[in-house]
Order: sequence, then structure tokens, then C-alpha cells
Amino acid sequence: MTHRVLSTHELNRAVLARQLLLERSTLAPEQAVEQVAGLQTQHAPSGYVGLWSRLADFGREQLTDALHVGRIVQGWVMRSTIHMVSARDYAPFTEAVRAVRRDWWVRTWKPGTGLDMRAVADSVRGYLADGPLKQAELQRRLAGDGFPKEVWPGVQLWVDLVRVPPAGTWHTPRAHVYGLAERTVPAPQPPPSEAEGRDALVTRYLAGFGPASAKDIASFCGWNITTTREVLARLELRRFRDESGGELVDVPGAPLPPADTPAPVRFLGQWDANMLVHVRRAQILPEEFRPRVFAPSMPQSVPTFLVDGRVAGTWRFADGGVRWEPFHDLPSVVRKEVDEEAEQLSAFAAG
Repeated sequence: MTHRVLSTHELNRAVLARQLLLERSTLAPEQAVEQVAGLQTQHAPSGYVGLWSRLADFGREQLTDALHVGRIVQGWVMRSTIHMVSARDYAPFTEAVRAVRRDWWVRTWKPGTGLDMRAVADSVRGYLADGPLKQAELQRRLAGDGFPKEVWPGVQLWVDLVRVPPAGTWHTPRAHVYGLAERTVPAPQPPPSEAEGRDALVTRYLAGFGPASAKDIASFCGWNITTTREVLARLELRRFRDESGGELVDVPGAPLPPADTPAPVRFLGQWDANMLVHVRRAQILPEEFRPRVFAPSMPQSVPTFLVDGRVAGTWRFADGGVRWEPFHDLPSVVRKEVDEEAEQLSAFAAG
């Protein structure tokens, strides 16, 4: 069977459409984070900027309210990194990556053979039985019970923890207060199996980032390619080819805009830039600029802005507004558009 070949420009517009970056959406915040397969938010304000760039008439209080009531939660999911996900997606996403996250931690941290992480987890659940605690207090209690300090990075892989507002919000970005997820996120009944969670995660990824290769999916989910192909074999998918002949898979009915669809200026938050790692095929980040966004000398990615669907520079909050720096000369009409978007982002940040 001959599959349709998608050009790089078509893949670019497909990702932008699914990430709600071609046209601002009227979705509710929790629906938006589902559509984009979660927002990576080690720095909580990045999630606010990410939704502002994607939603019409979005105000900071909308996300803060969603976090306070638990419609959106922040927890460790894909690649053992903090994401904002909807309450509905939290359980399947967590189940989808639980085993591989634990294997990764054991390989990376090499805990002593006598360390029982289930005992550590039971202790942490006991500490949190009466409510959320600050990270420093959790670490103090672990040390008091004789556990080595190295266990802390692994705790969240054996206990489902979430950030507890106001920690991890715009005004209190430090995410240092944790609680048991079961107190915030109602567990679905019956709980999802690992297979069901993995199917749900891949479906969300393709709806938000597709069409994609099996390798792209594996990278996003933190799986090996064998696990990824096992999941794909269970799903109903449509298939394409990229310009080099590689196979791409996709969920039925997801948008595929024409290659010449206009793409407006959009600002991406600090950790939103990690989206670019998982859509290299779409060339949203031109390869010559990649070292200026991701580099060993920068432990964190940098906020970027898009022009015609591609990263054209970086930006930052400074002196009460947005200051942006292009990677190359921009036509005056484009500079005007960037200035206008930056002014609106400055107003959003000022509340």
C-alpha cells in the first residue's frame, strides 16, 4: 500500500494546529492541556505562558483556579518530569510510565541493595496522612527514619505525589509543597491497566504532536522502541511517509492543514521549548539555532518565540515587560507583529 508523503511544511503546520498555536482556542484550560498532551512545567509560570499563547481571552486566574480545585494537577509523568495534566489524564499517564520510570531511577541512581523503596513509600504516605508537607520537612523525616538522602529523587516514582497549590502557581512558582495524589485526583474505577494507560498516552501524543514516528513516540513517553511498537499494534491508526521515506503514524481525524497555512507569532514559555525536542521532524526549531536553545552550558531551556511556525529568537521578562532578541534580521512588518505580541504578553504578566 502506498502512503501519502507529508512534506516538512505540512508536518510543521500539523503540529502547530494540534498544539493550538495556529489559532487561539476557546477550550477550557483542562481541555487545552489534554489537547497538547500536557505542558512541561518545572517552572510553573511556563504553563501560564503556554496557555496564554494557546487560548483566547485567557487570564492567569483561570489556570490558578483549575489547579486549586484539581481540574489540572502537576505531577511527575513522562520522562520523570513535572507536567501540568488534566485530572482525567493523570492516572492513565502515570500508569503508562510507572515501570519504566522506576527502572530508569534504579539504573541512574544505583541505590544500595538493602534499600527497600516500598518501605520508603510507606513512610512517605504516613508523613502525608494528615495533609501536604514541604519538601524540606519530608526530607527531614526521611533522614530521621534512617533513610539515606539519595532516596528523595526516587520517592515520587513509588508514591504518586502532586504539587499542592498555592505552591506551583504564578505568584508562588516554587513547587516545594507535596501531597498524595489520591487526595486531589479521584481514582478512576476501575483503575487503568498499564496497557490502557499506554494506549491513552500514545493517543494523546499523536493528537497533540502527530503525525509521528515510533522513535518520536518512544522519546516522548520515555519507552524503548519495542514497547512503543507493541502499543502501536493495538491502536487504530492512519499511516504516512515523511520526505525521507520514514513511516509516520497518526490518529484518525486529526487536522492536517495545508503547508501554506499562515502561522502567527507565538511566544513559548521556558519549559514549553522542550516540545521542540519531540517534533524535530517538523523543524519548528531550525537546526542552526538549536545550540542557542539547548546547550550543555544551559541546564534549562530558554523561552522562545515563533515566526511563521519556526523559532526566530528568545525572550525574557525584564523591567516590567517582555524583552525579545531575534536570531536573525526580521522584516519590519514581522518586527511589528512580534512587538504587538510581546506587549500583550507583558500586559498578561502584569495582570
